[in-house]
Amino acid sequence: MFIDVHAHVFKNHPPIKGRKVFSTPEEVIEIYDRLKIEKGALLPIVSPEVYFPQSNEYILEVVEKYPDRFFPFCNIDPRSLTNSPDAPFDEILIYYKNLGCKGLGEVMPNLPILDPLVQNLFKHAEKVGLPVIFDMQDRIGGIFGLYDEPGLPGLEHTLQKFPDLIIIGHGPAFWAEIGKLRTPADRSSLLLPDWNCIGGKPEYPVEEEGVVPHLFRRYKNLYGDLSSECGWNALARDIDYAISFLNEFQDKLLFGTDICGPDTPLPLPDFLLNLLEKGKISEDVFNKIARENAIKLFNLQD
Repeated sequence: MFIDVHAHVFKNHPPIKGRKVFSTPEEVIEIYDRLKIEKGALLPIVSPEVYFPQSNEYILEVVEKYPDRFFPFCNIDPRSLTNSPDAPFDEILIYYKNLGCKGLGEVMPNLPILDPLVQNLFKHAEKVGLPVIFDMQDRIGGIFGLYDEPGLPGLEHTLQKFPDLIIIGHGPAFWAEIGKLRTPADRSSLLLPDWNCIGGKPEYPVEEEGVVPHLFRRYKNLYGDLSSECGWNALARDIDYAISFLNEFQDKLLFGTDICGPDTPLPLPDFLLNLLEKGKISEDVFNKIARENAIKLFNLQD
């Protein structure tokens, strides 16, 4: 029923405050079976702001073991390979694309999206033809994810600069701007000492459209990853607007979970199914968002 464009796995449970912050592949498969998720993209975590970096090779090993349940992304920290805007990332990306990787991400170093290192990575992803999923936050320091200012001018500049690069928006500072912000802090999330993230999920309705729907209309190369609580909240905060949004952008939206630990909240499947059952979205719209857009975008075998 669903294809997940955004999940994470680790071989073992990393020791972070005694919590199971990351799931094993087998734990993710258990969740998939429960939620009727056919398969999912595994996104390597390579930036140290999140945790100790893992290898693309580990993700490929998991996919080789469970080819019917997972497909691989590759990932590169833009500071690697000389920490310069001239790093030859195209060679690495071609290598992993030839090994079956369907996209690049999750790109989440805590750098400005317009940093020359990040722009260099995007340039090479466009050249090689790999879609990019990024995480976006509202500040530098104390968090992970690319930084952009309110109104997302850096993202728009990037969409203009790389028109053939499929960019898939994700993260609190992205999805909070589905509606006009009451204050800039409404896009802010905090990483607590227990490794929980709070904030970045405005609870008020969409009183006026924000920049995100305008960017979707203006740029054919922008898509939306609905994973995590921030993606779900962008819809759940205003059901009436969500229905309009899902119908208008049915060809640009992708179902995802952002599974990290086994206890990751996953309200999106029931939310979409409920809209389908109530006739608020059609079966065609549901299927596009749930699976068909992913099949098309990542050239998956149906």
